[in-house]
Amino acid sequence: MLRKTLSVLALVGAALADGSLGRGFGEKYNWFTLTEGLVAAKESGKPIMLVQHKSWCGMCKRFGPEFASSEAILKKSEEFVMVNCMDDDIGCESSEYKPDGGYIPRILFLSADGKVNNDIKTPGGNPKYQYFYSSPDQVIRGMDEALTVFKGADEL
Repeated sequence: MLRKTLSVLALVGAALADGSLGRGFGEKYNWFTLTEGLVAAKESGKPIMLVQHKSWCGMCKRFGPEFASSEAILKKSEEFVMVNCMDDDIGCESSEYKPDGGYIPRILFLSADGKVNNDIKTPGGNPKYQYFYSSPDQVIRGMDEALTVFKGADEL
């Protein structure tokens, strides 16, 4: 009985570890870890959208389902390498990804070569928390701005 229980737990753990990068922000998205996303962006030439959140954060738990259910964000996500950083994921706690503090949730946009663009801030957001997105509409406007900035840079 114990062996059977352990086998079931191992299978459940493997299923959760495989393909569960949505972590409350949507399983329909093509999520990458930070390390994988940096490589994928260089290979594809797409900019990175870096979503940072914590498992214990109340605002993250509220915003995640709104983000996950937005068909507009999902469609526009095809133009980005989507990186989902939660808790202590490798590399995500670097000061590079906290340009104005460690609050969460936070969304940053990076060029295809992995450089954070600190000029792409939450449209209509709080100047104290410049990368704090709290609505799908803000995210879409931020994505639009990022695409304009990064496509413009490619044309130079």
